[in-house]
Amino acid sequence: MNAVPATASVVIVGAGPAGLTAGITLADAGVDVVLLDKVAEGANTSRAVVIHARTLEVLETLGLADTIHDQGLVVPTFVLYDGDRALTHISFAGLPTKYPYTVMIGQQHTEAILLARLEKAGGKVLRPYEVTGLTQDDTAVTLAYTAADGTAGSIRADYVIGADGMHSNIREAAGIGFTGATYPESFVLADIRMNWPDPRDKVSLHLSPEGATIVAPLPDDQNARYRVVATVAEAAEKPTLEDVQAILDARRPNSGATVREVLWSSRFRVHHRLADHYRAGRVFVAGDAAHVHSPAGGQGMNTGIQDAAFLGALLARVRAGEPDSILDTYESVRRPVAQGVVSFTDRMTRMATLSNPIAREARNLLISTITQIGAVNHKLAYELSELANR
Repeated sequence: MNAVPATASVVIVGAGPAGLTAGITLADAGVDVVLLDKVAEGANTSRAVVIHARTLEVLETLGLADTIHDQGLVVPTFVLYDGDRALTHISFAGLPTKYPYTVMIGQQHTEAILLARLEKAGGKVLRPYEVTGLTQDDTAVTLAYTAADGTAGSIRADYVIGADGMHSNIREAAGIGFTGATYPESFVLADIRMNWPDPRDKVSLHLSPEGATIVAPLPDDQNARYRVVATVAEAAEKPTLEDVQAILDARRPNSGATVREVLWSSRFRVHHRLADHYRAGRVFVAGDAAHVHSPAGGQGMNTGIQDAAFLGALLARVRAGEPDSILDTYESVRRPVAQGVVSFTDRMTRMATLSNPIAREARNLLISTITQIGAVNHKLAYELSELANR
């Protein structure tokens, strides 16, 4: 456990993808940055698995897009189903980007790539330190923390970034509200090995009155590893092979899917919430501390990485002598982006779980008809890829 210094230019609380990205951006600019995280080690499970085109563009500026590409699985197509019926194929090919696709890669690998890049830039993550208090004045912010052995200390910084997740201590201590609600359903999250009929260059979203189900291929030497995300009325705390098989049988009944192994599974509740502000004096929030939403579309981690790169660049400019007022553009630029993502994923989730047969048939007809129009299909791909957020 490395000791925490008494002062720093910027302290980042939380060393997930958003915190690491901000740290890299600042360290590259020569800013004295300290990252604190309350857990003893980084992610060791896949969690967020989708990297979209806009995020690849951001990671390219850090020299990481090729590494993500090489370690991940390129998936250029998103397919929408109702039962066994494919309603539409949304293709990322033809998007105005060097990266006309998504890359599937487990979050533990994304974090490992980001951490190695941070350390190459001269930064490091100090663990495990839990922030227990925050005070600020006109000149600096003081954070109180507790080490794993119970030792208390403090660090004073010019600015603080709270990238410490949905239950952010930094956001709460800064007095920033987190407005929104919780979906009534549980979400099942599982990494499995199975036989699946679709080619491994497609992610599928299955609409059903029982709930929405996403099936996405993951990198695997056996070509059999998949991520399943599904809404259910109530799920077991640790879904079993039988639970996942039952979901797939009900929502893609004639697929022939056979789940062979559950590698990791979890149950969670999903919120759709947005921070009322992204800045409170010298304190900022980013990533899940600023916005959480349905996993439909796989945009959460992507938006957080983009937040962090933008904020890190602004703070670097201030440390280089530009006025503090430019930091206000972080909220004015990035909060509307998150607001749009929260709204978009909420619409997708509610659309996917219609139970009225007449409403479902009308939805299916609308989707299959309008997405035949090239401009509409392109717009959906553009929105999913977050290229509109440039």
